[in-house]
Amino acid sequence: MLGSIKKMFSGTEEEARSARSKADISREKSAVLYEKAKSYFPGGVNSPVRAFKSVYGTPLFIEKGDGCFIWDADGNQFIDFCCSWGPLILGHNNSKIRESVTAALPYGLSFGAPTALENELAELILKNNKYLEKLRFVSSGTEAVMSAIRLARGYTKRDKIIKFEGCYHGHSDSLLVKAGSGLVTFGETSSAGVPKSFAEQTIVIALNDKNALTEAFDRFPGEIAAVIIEGVPANNGLLLQDKEYIHFLRAITKEQGALLIFDEVITGFRLGFEGAAAYYDVQPDIITYGKIIGGGMPVGAYGASAEIMGHISPDGGVYQAGTLSGNPIAMAAGIAQLTELSRNGFYKELNKKTSDFAASIQRYADAKNYKIKVFNIASIFWIAFTEKEHIRAAADIDHASMEKYKVMHRELLNRGIYMGPSGYEVGFISAAHSKVELEKAKRAIFESLDVVFK
Repeated sequence: MLGSIKKMFSGTEEEARSARSKADISREKSAVLYEKAKSYFPGGVNSPVRAFKSVYGTPLFIEKGDGCFIWDADGNQFIDFCCSWGPLILGHNNSKIRESVTAALPYGLSFGAPTALENELAELILKNNKYLEKLRFVSSGTEAVMSAIRLARGYTKRDKIIKFEGCYHGHSDSLLVKAGSGLVTFGETSSAGVPKSFAEQTIVIALNDKNALTEAFDRFPGEIAAVIIEGVPANNGLLLQDKEYIHFLRAITKEQGALLIFDEVITGFRLGFEGAAAYYDVQPDIITYGKIIGGGMPVGAYGASAEIMGHISPDGGVYQAGTLSGNPIAMAAGIAQLTELSRNGFYKELNKKTSDFAASIQRYADAKNYKIKVFNIASIFWIAFTEKEHIRAAADIDHASMEKYKVMHRELLNRGIYMGPSGYEVGFISAAHSKVELEKAKRAIFESLDVVFK
């Protein structure tokens, strides 16, 4: 086994290193765990990106997290900018969330029945979010989006959905679809096991292309149930859209009798308490949320006007159910987290901290004439190896630049900084990231960029 572990660090990886590279951290225990995991799980992981296929080295097995730090099985400590892919906006092991969960545990883990905690969390959300009148708790972002699509189809009595290339909405069959060969075409399945008939109900077009959207509605009059878009596309880079384009989406969907769905699994409660809907000042017809409403616990939600939500069973004919929906432990965690997020000034402080961080990296890169752009919105950032001032669509991303990210990712790990294991993933800053840690992270990023561009 040790021989196979050593091979993970040989070959092209060694060629990518420079004289100024930091020595590799130990990954021996993670590597042993990974070898075992491969006999238990496909690819040794329970979600594909965790396999580190887009970066160097064996995956790191995480043992604990606290504040802005995580520790792996080898005892390496990292400043974490992944934050469980976004929901840990208060940081790891937040004391108020932990205390709320601990207080709920003695009463039971799951009932499959209503609890007062569901009411309390729903009231906290609805009283502070003018874009929703009713909501339904589910167990994940994927489930929230899947349910929202079904609701849109049931409400409009139409079948077709428009989604955008470069937006990810979970792994339900209708949305594991990529663009075809034309400007406006039926999508093609992007996963084995998804029937062609599913893809034929999904139209995939480029972001930031008004003509494509107009043509889609012209070609399929009265057939399109909804247009779905990430609040800010952040699963394939950070594809910041003009507000004018988002208002165009709202106008054309209203005009055509289709619904507008904001997938706010990433942006909900991250851009602000009211998410991208408030940022763009747009009223979507349906909004979906993910783990952030449960402090990182397995939870999601979708919501809309009382009229639209009235079509959900048992009030209406659109069926959706779940034993773990409104799970009391997840609700307790969510109440603690969202209470903190509703605090006056929370987002202003967090967003300022992030914009300063992103601007510092950009200034350093500009001074060194490094071809990078740090895109930023609220407490989300993305380091792209590009000279472009704007990247608004998936086609604008230079895929060859991901080789540079691989080098940077390895150098950052060796300097105690944890970023997502793919150059297409964004970074997140939490309330737990102090000025001291952010300064350390900036220095590590500067040094890593020096290695990349040597």
